[in-house]
Amino acid sequence: MYNILLTLLLIVSVLIIIAVLMQPAKTDNASSALSGGATELFSKQKPRGFEAFMQKVTAVLGVVFFALSLALVYISAH
Repeated sequence: MYNILLTLLLIVSVLIIIAVLMQPAKTDNASSALSGGATELFSKQKPRGFEAFMQKVTAVLGVVFFALSLALVYISAH
């Protein structure tokens, strides 16, 4: 059981990395990347389409990663 959960945790870890890298960049040019985008602080818009989907996928994978981590700690303690 421990090995199965560990394998699932590794798979979810790789999927989280892929999901984060697939998210579109929020910066339009190099100056906003260097300044941290402080000029666009209050012009936030709700993400739509692919960006919203990728944010949901990343959040779900994060929850699954956390649950698997807790399960591994529980199993290794007993």
